[in-house]
Amino acid sequence: MSRLLRALALPLAVVLGAVLLASAPASAGVLDVTCTPPSTTSAVYNPPLTLTPQPTTVTLSDQYGPCVSVSVPALSSGSAGSQFPVAGLSCLELLQPSSFTSTITWNTGQTSTFSGNTTAEFVGAALVVTSTGTVTSGLFAGDTVLRVVTVPDLNITLCTLGLAPVASHTGSMMLEFTTSL
Repeated sequence: MSRLLRALALPLAVVLGAVLLASAPASAGVLDVTCTPPSTTSAVYNPPLTLTPQPTTVTLSDQYGPCVSVSVPALSSGSAGSQFPVAGLSCLELLQPSSFTSTITWNTGQTSTFSGNTTAEFVGAALVVTSTGTVTSGLFAGDTVLRVVTVPDLNITLCTLGLAPVASHTGSMMLEFTTSL
């Protein structure tokens, strides 16, 4: 029995070490704030998106909460919203990388403005949008940002196939602001 344990010890140690390294964050930092589902984001498109690019007004609304912050214990929720015209938008553009800027107003009255880049992909019938960037001003300025939105909407898939328009969608959201050490 001890011979078997010795024979398995090194491979098990290598596998365990790989698992621990894979689960460690890519860069060390302190989590300043995290917001988890039922945090939501919604988008309304007027007129609805189709395969053909067309002038569209986009209205975005984000509701963050519950949120937890060790450095600002009173922070528990936030919101952001915007409306803007797009010269030519189709449902296919939802899958294209893009840049963004957003300002969250926290329940404390403080704000955080962050900007960065997004990537999108289909995972099953859900559109998953991952945003990374930096808090450029306000509360948590200088922090790195990770926001992951999951939109379980079959109409987006159908739209990319030319089978249905997309007037709006809502998804769950996770947000993290992390300060570097």
